[in-house]
This record gives sequence, C-alpha cells and structure tokens, in this order.
Amino acid sequence: MSVNIIKTRIVLYSWIEKLAPVLDIALRIWIARVFFMSGLTKIQTWESTLMLFEYEYAVPVIPFQLAAYMATAGELILPVLIAFGLFTRFGLVGLFILNLVAVISYPDISYAGIQQHTMWGLMMVVLFVHGPKLFSVDRWLDKRFGS
Repeated sequence: MSVNIIKTRIVLYSWIEKLAPVLDIALRIWIARVFFMSGLTKIQTWESTLMLFEYEYAVPVIPFQLAAYMATAGELILPVLIAFGLFTRFGLVGLFILNLVAVISYPDISYAGIQQHTMWGLMMVVLFVHGPKLFSVDRWLDKRFGS
C-alpha cells in the first residue's frame, strides 16, 4: 500500500470521526421529534386518546387510563431529555420500551408501521451504544462534575 493511500485513509477517518457527533445529534432530534409529536397529538385529542387506549390498543396488565397517561407523559418528557442529551440512555430505554409496547399492543398495525417502529428502535439502540457524545448536557455534566 502506498503512503498516499494511507494518508488519504487517515484524513477520511478523521473526517468521519468529526461527523459522528453531528449524526448522533441528528438521530437524537429525529427520534425526539417523532415521539414528541405523537405525545402532542394525544393531548390535543384526549378523549380520542382514551377511547383508543380503551378499545383499540390491547395494553396488557394495566388499566387503559393509566396506560394513556403513561404513554403520553413518556412521549412528552423523554424526547425532551433525549434532544438535549440529558439522562440520554435513560430516556432511550424508556422510549424503546414505549415503542415496543406500541408494536405489541396494537393488533392491527400494518407492515409499514412495523417497519417504522423497527427503524426507530434500531436508531435508539445505536444512540444507546454511542452514548450522548459531544453535543449533550450529559457530556457537559460529566466534564464539569465527573471523575
């Protein structure tokens, strides 16, 4: 391998490393927007939300009213944490569980719906593995108060 090829690869890898935090924040904002908008829809049409949780969604174990409140709160609070990168992994785990329950509890979900939820789940896994990275309150807090 020639020296020029090695130098080119080193430059390319350094650019990729510089772009990684930008991709991470873009994924965080994408996921946050999807779920936050869903939460806004739920509170804007609360009666419809309750009706859907009672008759349409088959949420196991808990009463439909509690499920509606929990899902709505999760969709409004957790995306904000993820977007700012505050308790990022906690927020991602919460949204991942919410996403999984949505797929399991909605018997009439379409193939396209399953694909969307799968994509969001994979995005959350990538973000969980990467951690909050450069543009996050978690990173700032770690630098400020961490070891």
